[in-house]
Amino acid sequence: MIFQLPVITGILDRRILLNYALDADYLKTFLPTPFRPRLHNGNGVGGICMIRFSGLRPKFVPPIIGVDSENAAHRIAVEWEVKGQKFEGVYIPKRNTASRFNYFAGGRIFPGVFQMSDFKVHEGNDKYDVKIEASGTNAPMVDFKGEVSEQFSNGSIFSTLDEASEFFAKGAIGYSLSADHTHFQGMELRLLEWDLKPMRIDRAFINLFENSPAFPKGTAKLDSAMIMRNLRHEWHRIPEIAAESSLRAKKFGPGRF
Repeated sequence: MIFQLPVITGILDRRILLNYALDADYLKTFLPTPFRPRLHNGNGVGGICMIRFSGLRPKFVPPIIGVDSENAAHRIAVEWEVKGQKFEGVYIPKRNTASRFNYFAGGRIFPGVFQMSDFKVHEGNDKYDVKIEASGTNAPMVDFKGEVSEQFSNGSIFSTLDEASEFFAKGAIGYSLSADHTHFQGMELRLLEWDLKPMRIDRAFINLFENSPAFPKGTAKLDSAMIMRNLRHEWHRIPEIAAESSLRAKKFGPGRF
Protein backbone atom coordinates (compact mmCIF):
# COMPACT_ATOMS: atom_id res chain seq x y z
CA MET A 1 0.00 0.00 0.00
CA ILE A 2 1.43 3.40 -1.01
CA PHE A 3 1.67 5.99 1.79
CA GLN A 4 -0.53 9.02 1.22
CA LEU A 5 -0.12 12.38 2.93
CA PRO A 6 -3.07 13.19 5.22
CA VAL A 7 -2.83 17.04 5.04
CA ILE A 8 -1.33 19.36 2.41
CA THR A 9 -1.14 23.13 2.87
CA GLY A 10 -0.08 26.25 0.98
CA ILE A 11 -1.32 29.47 -0.61
CA LEU A 12 -4.00 29.53 -3.25
CA ASP A 13 -2.62 32.31 -5.47
CA ARG A 14 -5.49 32.25 -7.92
CA ARG A 15 -8.61 30.12 -8.33
CA ILE A 16 -10.90 30.83 -11.31
CA LEU A 17 -14.26 29.05 -11.35
CA LEU A 18 -15.67 28.88 -14.89
CA ASN A 19 -19.17 27.45 -14.65
CA TYR A 20 -21.69 25.74 -16.91
CA ALA A 21 -25.36 24.93 -16.40
CA LEU A 22 -25.83 21.23 -17.20
CA ASP A 23 -28.89 19.23 -18.19
CA ALA A 24 -30.06 17.49 -15.03
CA ASP A 25 -31.57 14.45 -16.73
CA TYR A 26 -28.46 13.82 -18.80
CA LEU A 27 -26.23 14.09 -15.74
CA LYS A 28 -28.09 11.21 -14.14
CA THR A 29 -26.81 8.97 -16.95
CA PHE A 30 -23.30 10.45 -17.01
CA LEU A 31 -22.38 10.27 -13.34
CA PRO A 32 -21.05 7.02 -11.85
CA THR A 33 -22.69 5.42 -8.81
CA PRO A 34 -23.06 6.58 -6.01
CA PHE A 35 -23.05 10.18 -7.25
CA ARG A 36 -26.14 12.05 -8.41
CA PRO A 37 -26.52 15.66 -9.62
CA ARG A 38 -26.70 18.42 -7.05
CA LEU A 39 -29.11 20.87 -8.63
CA HIS A 40 -29.66 24.60 -8.48
CA ASN A 41 -32.93 25.98 -9.83
CA GLY A 42 -33.43 22.68 -11.66
CA ASN A 43 -30.01 22.74 -13.34
CA GLY A 44 -26.91 20.68 -12.86
CA VAL A 45 -23.72 22.67 -12.28
CA GLY A 46 -20.31 21.90 -13.74
CA GLY A 47 -17.21 23.64 -14.98
CA ILE A 48 -13.54 23.95 -14.29
CA CYS A 49 -11.45 25.22 -11.41
CA MET A 50 -8.18 26.78 -12.65
CA ILE A 51 -5.77 27.02 -9.72
CA ARG A 52 -2.23 28.24 -9.19
CA PHE A 53 -0.71 27.03 -5.93
CA SER A 54 2.37 28.37 -4.21
CA GLY A 55 4.26 26.72 -1.39
CA LEU A 56 2.18 23.54 -1.62
CA ARG A 57 3.62 21.03 0.84
CA PRO A 58 2.87 18.59 3.65
CA LYS A 59 1.66 20.51 6.70
CA PHE A 60 4.74 19.60 8.75
CA VAL A 61 7.17 20.88 6.07
CA PRO A 62 8.46 24.52 6.02
CA PRO A 63 7.14 26.81 3.22
CA ILE A 64 10.54 27.14 1.55
CA ILE A 65 10.28 23.51 0.40
CA GLY A 66 6.79 23.98 -1.04
CA VAL A 67 5.92 23.46 -4.72
CA ASP A 68 4.42 26.10 -7.05
CA SER A 69 2.22 24.81 -9.87
CA GLU A 70 -0.61 25.47 -12.34
CA ASN A 71 -3.49 22.99 -12.11
CA ALA A 72 -7.10 22.54 -13.16
CA ALA A 73 -9.98 20.31 -12.15
CA HIS A 74 -13.08 19.67 -14.24
CA ARG A 75 -15.89 19.50 -11.69
CA ILE A 76 -19.55 18.53 -11.46
CA ALA A 77 -21.62 19.34 -8.38
CA VAL A 78 -22.94 16.12 -6.83
CA GLU A 79 -24.50 14.61 -3.74
CA TRP A 80 -24.35 11.06 -2.42
CA GLU A 81 -25.07 8.94 0.61
CA VAL A 82 -22.85 6.76 2.78
CA LYS A 83 -24.58 4.58 5.39
CA GLY A 84 -27.67 6.76 5.22
CA GLN A 85 -25.80 10.05 5.65
CA LYS A 86 -26.05 12.62 2.85
CA PHE A 87 -22.96 14.43 1.54
CA GLU A 88 -22.42 17.25 -0.97
CA GLY A 89 -19.35 18.00 -3.05
CA VAL A 90 -17.98 17.58 -6.57
CA TYR A 91 -17.16 14.69 -8.87
CA ILE A 92 -13.95 15.32 -10.83
CA PRO A 93 -13.77 13.43 -14.14
CA LYS A 94 -10.51 15.09 -15.19
CA ARG A 95 -7.52 16.87 -13.65
CA ASN A 96 -4.73 18.76 -15.44
CA THR A 97 -1.34 19.91 -14.18
CA ALA A 98 1.80 21.57 -15.48
CA SER A 99 3.78 20.01 -12.62
CA ARG A 100 5.63 16.75 -13.19
CA PHE A 101 5.67 16.24 -9.43
CA ASN A 102 1.86 16.47 -9.25
CA TYR A 103 1.58 14.20 -12.28
CA PHE A 104 3.65 11.43 -10.72
CA ALA A 105 2.45 11.95 -7.12
CA GLY A 106 -1.25 12.29 -7.91
CA GLY A 107 -3.13 9.14 -6.93
CA ARG A 108 -0.05 7.86 -5.12
CA ILE A 109 1.31 10.28 -2.53
CA PHE A 110 -1.93 12.26 -2.50
CA PRO A 111 -5.37 11.50 -4.01
CA GLY A 112 -6.24 12.49 -7.57
CA VAL A 113 -4.88 11.32 -10.92
CA PHE A 114 -3.60 14.14 -13.18
CA GLN A 115 -3.05 14.52 -16.92
CA MET A 116 0.17 16.28 -17.87
CA SER A 117 -0.80 19.49 -19.69
CA ASP A 118 0.62 22.73 -21.06
CA PHE A 119 -0.62 25.93 -19.39
CA LYS A 120 -0.29 29.30 -21.11
CA VAL A 121 -1.18 32.00 -18.58
CA HIS A 122 -1.12 35.79 -18.93
CA GLU A 123 -2.45 37.95 -16.14
CA GLY A 124 -2.25 41.46 -14.79
CA ASN A 125 -4.44 44.43 -13.85
CA ASP A 126 -7.27 42.05 -12.90
CA LYS A 127 -7.25 40.52 -16.40
CA TYR A 128 -6.68 36.79 -16.96
CA ASP A 129 -5.96 34.76 -20.10
CA VAL A 130 -5.60 31.01 -19.50
CA LYS A 131 -5.14 28.31 -22.12
CA ILE A 132 -4.72 24.62 -21.30
CA GLU A 133 -3.57 22.19 -23.97
CA ALA A 134 -2.78 18.49 -24.06
CA SER A 135 0.93 18.17 -23.32
CA GLY A 136 3.11 18.52 -26.42
CA THR A 137 0.20 19.44 -28.69
CA ASN A 138 -1.78 22.49 -29.73
CA ALA A 139 -5.06 20.74 -28.94
CA PRO A 140 -7.06 23.15 -26.73
CA MET A 141 -8.82 21.71 -23.70
CA VAL A 142 -9.59 25.04 -22.02
CA ASP A 143 -9.49 28.60 -23.34
CA PHE A 144 -10.54 31.44 -21.05
CA LYS A 145 -10.19 35.19 -21.05
CA GLY A 146 -11.85 37.37 -18.46
CA GLU A 147 -11.59 40.29 -16.08
CA VAL A 148 -12.51 40.87 -12.46
CA SER A 149 -15.78 42.79 -12.39
CA GLU A 150 -18.18 44.47 -9.99
CA GLN A 151 -21.12 42.95 -11.85
CA PHE A 152 -22.26 39.34 -11.58
CA SER A 153 -22.94 37.45 -14.84
CA ASN A 154 -26.25 38.28 -16.52
CA GLY A 155 -28.44 35.26 -17.25
CA SER A 156 -26.75 33.02 -14.69
CA ILE A 157 -28.72 30.31 -12.91
CA PHE A 158 -27.52 32.06 -9.74
CA SER A 159 -29.38 35.29 -8.96
CA THR A 160 -26.54 36.90 -7.01
CA LEU A 161 -22.88 36.41 -6.17
CA ASP A 162 -23.86 35.54 -2.59
CA GLU A 163 -26.16 32.80 -3.88
CA ALA A 164 -23.36 31.37 -6.03
CA SER A 165 -20.88 31.68 -3.17
CA GLU A 166 -23.11 29.68 -0.84
CA PHE A 167 -23.51 26.94 -3.48
CA PHE A 168 -19.79 26.59 -4.24
CA ALA A 169 -18.79 26.72 -0.58
CA LYS A 170 -20.53 23.34 -0.23
CA GLY A 171 -18.35 21.85 -2.97
CA ALA A 172 -15.25 21.52 -0.81
CA ILE A 173 -15.24 17.70 -0.95
CA GLY A 174 -14.05 16.25 -4.25
CA TYR A 175 -13.94 12.65 -5.48
CA SER A 176 -12.25 11.23 -8.57
CA LEU A 177 -11.66 7.74 -9.87
CA SER A 178 -8.44 5.97 -8.92
CA ALA A 179 -5.95 4.89 -11.58
CA ASP A 180 -6.99 1.24 -11.19
CA HIS A 181 -10.71 2.10 -11.44
CA THR A 182 -11.59 0.26 -8.23
CA HIS A 183 -12.48 3.20 -5.99
CA PHE A 184 -12.96 6.95 -5.77
CA GLN A 185 -10.25 8.94 -4.00
CA GLY A 186 -11.34 11.94 -1.96
CA MET A 187 -9.90 15.25 -0.84
CA GLU A 188 -11.48 18.06 1.19
CA LEU A 189 -10.43 21.65 0.49
CA ARG A 190 -10.45 23.71 3.67
CA LEU A 191 -10.11 27.38 2.84
CA LEU A 192 -8.89 29.27 5.88
CA GLU A 193 -10.15 32.46 4.20
CA TRP A 194 -12.98 33.09 1.72
CA ASP A 195 -13.16 35.93 -0.82
CA LEU A 196 -15.09 35.38 -4.05
CA LYS A 197 -15.41 38.04 -6.76
CA PRO A 198 -17.35 37.97 -10.06
CA MET A 199 -15.64 38.02 -13.44
CA ARG A 200 -16.68 39.27 -16.85
CA ILE A 201 -16.23 36.56 -19.48
CA ASP A 202 -14.59 37.71 -22.72
CA ARG A 203 -13.85 34.24 -24.09
CA ALA A 204 -14.61 30.77 -22.75
CA PHE A 205 -14.27 27.21 -24.01
CA ILE A 206 -14.05 23.89 -22.17
CA ASN A 207 -13.64 20.96 -24.53
CA LEU A 208 -15.28 18.48 -22.13
CA PHE A 209 -18.56 20.41 -22.09
CA GLU A 210 -18.60 21.97 -25.57
CA ASN A 211 -16.80 19.64 -27.98
CA SER A 212 -16.76 16.18 -26.46
CA PRO A 213 -18.97 13.11 -26.93
CA ALA A 214 -19.25 13.08 -23.14
CA PHE A 215 -21.70 16.00 -23.30
CA PRO A 216 -23.95 16.03 -26.39
CA LYS A 217 -24.93 19.38 -27.88
CA GLY A 218 -27.50 21.15 -25.74
CA THR A 219 -26.57 19.50 -22.44
CA ALA A 220 -24.14 22.24 -21.31
CA LYS A 221 -24.47 26.03 -21.38
CA LEU A 222 -21.90 28.63 -20.30
CA ASP A 223 -23.09 30.30 -17.11
CA SER A 224 -20.65 32.45 -15.12
CA ALA A 225 -17.12 32.99 -13.83
CA MET A 226 -15.69 33.93 -10.42
CA ILE A 227 -12.28 34.27 -8.86
CA MET A 228 -10.57 33.82 -5.49
CA ARG A 229 -7.04 35.07 -4.77
CA ASN A 230 -4.27 34.83 -2.18
CA LEU A 231 -5.98 32.52 0.30
CA ARG A 232 -4.45 30.15 2.84
CA HIS A 233 -5.78 26.63 2.47
CA GLU A 234 -5.39 22.99 3.42
CA TRP A 235 -6.19 19.75 1.58
CA HIS A 236 -7.33 16.87 3.80
CA ARG A 237 -7.51 13.28 2.60
CA ILE A 238 -10.91 11.69 3.29
CA PRO A 239 -12.19 8.08 3.13
CA GLU A 240 -12.34 6.34 -0.23
CA ILE A 241 -15.59 5.18 -1.84
CA ALA A 242 -15.66 1.82 -3.61
CA ALA A 243 -16.57 1.97 -7.30
CA GLU A 244 -19.62 -0.05 -8.32
CA SER A 245 -17.42 -2.27 -10.45
CA SER A 246 -14.13 -1.85 -12.29
CA LEU A 247 -15.80 -2.70 -15.61
CA ARG A 248 -18.49 -0.02 -15.29
CA ALA A 249 -16.13 2.57 -13.84
CA LYS A 250 -13.64 2.39 -16.70
CA LYS A 251 -15.74 4.65 -18.90
CA PHE A 252 -15.37 7.39 -16.29
CA GLY A 253 -11.67 6.81 -15.77
CA PRO A 254 -8.79 9.30 -15.85
CA GLY A 255 -7.67 10.12 -19.38
CA ARG A 256 -10.95 9.26 -21.10
CA PHE A 257 -11.86 12.85 -21.85
